[in-house]
Amino acid sequence: MASNSTAIEVEHLVRRFGDIEALSDVSVTIRKGEFFSLLGPSGCGKTTLLRIIGGLDIPDGGVVRIGGVDAREIVAHKRPVNTVFQSYALFPHMNVSDNIAFGLRMKKVPKPEIQERVKRVMNLVEITSLGDRKPAQLSGGQKQRVALARAVVNEPQVLLLDEPLGALDLKLRKQLQVELLSLQRRLGITFVYVTHDQEEALVMSDRIAVMRAGKIVQMGESESLYEHPQTRYVSQFLGSCNILDATVKQRGTTDAIVDTPAGQLRVEYGLNPPNVAKSDKFTLAIRPEKVTLCGIAEGSGENRIKVRVEELLYVGSETHYLLRAGPQKLTAQAMNVKVGSQGFDIGQEAVAYLPAAGLLLLDD
Repeated sequence: MASNSTAIEVEHLVRRFGDIEALSDVSVTIRKGEFFSLLGPSGCGKTTLLRIIGGLDIPDGGVVRIGGVDAREIVAHKRPVNTVFQSYALFPHMNVSDNIAFGLRMKKVPKPEIQERVKRVMNLVEITSLGDRKPAQLSGGQKQRVALARAVVNEPQVLLLDEPLGALDLKLRKQLQVELLSLQRRLGITFVYVTHDQEEALVMSDRIAVMRAGKIVQMGESESLYEHPQTRYVSQFLGSCNILDATVKQRGTTDAIVDTPAGQLRVEYGLNPPNVAKSDKFTLAIRPEKVTLCGIAEGSGENRIKVRVEELLYVGSETHYLLRAGPQKLTAQAMNVKVGSQGFDIGQEAVAYLPAAGLLLLDD
């Protein structure tokens, strides 16, 4: 059963659509006051899970508890949750104030209380001046704030958000990410957030559940997931990663010397190595920002391999390099801290340093 600190508890949830199993034995516990994200590609089951929590879909098996109460027999409009959709779903014939007040009127909340709560929540999401406007007179960002206000004004225990920023342009999306996170912190409401955008999930979440084909494949705090992915899928979906096949040449207590297509490398795995470290062959991953590009003169030393710059992408604050070391392709990212040229051009020979501590052992 859920504890007093638990907002949502899902146990062995299954949902099928014909021969397709959209959710396959999913279990997850979400804490009160947590910003929890469901991250994955289209069709992985994240929206289906959100809809079942909200009562908008019925599972084929498993249990959903909200605040410790079995919610399977509670219809959607009586659950202590509200949902914000990507489409906003505002009533076009109502002004902003009436859109926000609609749910409270349906619950027959006294008129003076409705007015006070609507005024308070409009101030909270900074749309006080928009009360008399119709949705057609609002920008995308303003519509999103109205949709949030309409959900928050009902004071739900849990707010479910299904890719609410997906229809906005990049600059506005980044601005609203910060505002949404700040709003969640001020309200103390549990947010369950669906997204396919890994950067959005990393920026906003206390914890992330990465989903694939109806299952949660890894779950944890944002930094932990990014720095310690367990599989190729997680390492490459949550950011980008260089993947190298490794064969153990010499094994130590806390490290190993391995042969890879790029050359010989030393890998540090510490005093508590994962089980895969006992194998003679395993997969290594290293984030592009952990790879340091050096001049040929700096080519001697551990974990330094000769590379050729095949392509580079200038993206303002960073330059992304596509490198080749024999048959192995690598990517590196460097901050553009110098004035003028960053020092490496297409076709140039260089040295890539892959720090032993930055090499991760994957389970597959």
